[in-house]
Amino acid sequence: MVDKAEISGYVVLIVGVALLVFTFINAYLFLIGVLSISIGDWVAELGELLGPLVETCIRVMYLGIMGWIGALLTKRGIDFLSKLPRGVKKEAEKKSGD
Repeated sequence: MVDKAEISGYVVLIVGVALLVFTFINAYLFLIGVLSISIGDWVAELGELLGPLVETCIRVMYLGIMGWIGALLTKRGIDFLSKLPRGVKKEAEKKSGD
């Protein structure tokens, strides 16, 4: 029988890996987009570029936070699963069966 602590460890691990995969897919889709800058009036260009720059900063922060959370959850899930006493449970089951 699978322990509740082991199930929650696997759930945290899977959620962390899913967030990392989602983040890398978003980063790839973001990086293949093409941004073009035309040559012309610098004041008008600065006004036109300010919106996309702010949007880019928000996307970068979003991807960074999502990647950070995914990595933390993955690390916590692996740490949680690695600290479960596997050999102790099997030995206790063998002794109770004798």
